[in-house]
Amino acid sequence: MLTDADLKALRDAGLLDDAKLAEIDAFLREREQPPAAPTVGANLPRFDLTHVLWYAGALIIIGAMGLFTNEAFNRMGGWALVACGSAYAVAFLTAGHMLWKNQSLRIPAGLLIAVAVSMVPMIIYGVQDAYDLWKYALGDPGQYQNFFPYVNGSWIYMEIGTIIASAIAIWRYPFPFILLVGGIALWFLSMDLAMWFTRGPGNYVDWEMRRDVSLYFGLAMIVVAWAVDIIRRDGPDYVFWIHIFGVMAFWGGMTLNDGGTELEKFIYCLINIGLIGLSLFLNRRVYAVFGAIGVAVYLGYLASEVFKDVIMFSFALSAIGLGVIALGLLLNRNRARMLAAMDNIVPQSLAWLRPEHARAAH
Repeated sequence: MLTDADLKALRDAGLLDDAKLAEIDAFLREREQPPAAPTVGANLPRFDLTHVLWYAGALIIIGAMGLFTNEAFNRMGGWALVACGSAYAVAFLTAGHMLWKNQSLRIPAGLLIAVAVSMVPMIIYGVQDAYDLWKYALGDPGQYQNFFPYVNGSWIYMEIGTIIASAIAIWRYPFPFILLVGGIALWFLSMDLAMWFTRGPGNYVDWEMRRDVSLYFGLAMIVVAWAVDIIRRDGPDYVFWIHIFGVMAFWGGMTLNDGGTELEKFIYCLINIGLIGLSLFLNRRVYAVFGAIGVAVYLGYLASEVFKDVIMFSFALSAIGLGVIALGLLLNRNRARMLAAMDNIVPQSLAWLRPEHARAAH
């Protein structure tokens, strides 16, 4: 290794000038500096194939014990369902609790705990069925598997219990995915409560009321998630799933509107454009996704009216699809710049409405 004396000798011999000697000296000193500390979050786990398998496994279990329970399963009776649901809940909760102690296994641990929470509606259903408590609700709702596809006022006890269990679980094990189970139960509760207010299932068969309940409930969820985003300073992103379910319920109720005037359809397009802007305001990409789909729906409607020919209609829809992809690329490439521009556009009096992570994202 060259010493300072060697470098000075090279300079005195005329092989190096003073400028080059200073440049070499600076380079060597920089090499001697200790390596920089790793960036905060650099070692955080990434969402890779392993995580996909973990999440997929949890969703398969939840689906198997909910959506796909068949008639033979339900024929076991109420107490059998209570025993089965309780055994699953205890087993998954115990396994999740043991894994939770290992920081590197918090994801599978949280997923197992979420699966345990998802057993709560089955347990409550079993108790109601065993004691024939449907008379205190709106009648027998049928098999447990109907809980997911059908609206019925008798489900509300199951939903309230699931929401409470989710709140306790997220307090004890701060893992945002647990809110997925609670968010679904809360969404179902909003629709099932409408049956109590309409005084009977017969008044709740029309799509218009279901659509309106979904729309207003979704809007309320968006407002709640937005408020939590403003208050939250750090820690896990608990409201991620609330944002998703809020915009799904709101956008779905808005999109399922039958008919409407041309002005109403144009307003629908403007609202979806507003969702894209809200995505930048809150730094939540999910609003841009649904907003872009909504704009594509409106443009597809226009294309179907303008291009009557089937071939031209296909070309028009293809162009719309390419436009949506291009919009996504534009947002992805210039997102930081757009977020910075949003800071300049938003007046100081309204800046507090932007979550901290939106202001600091760039």
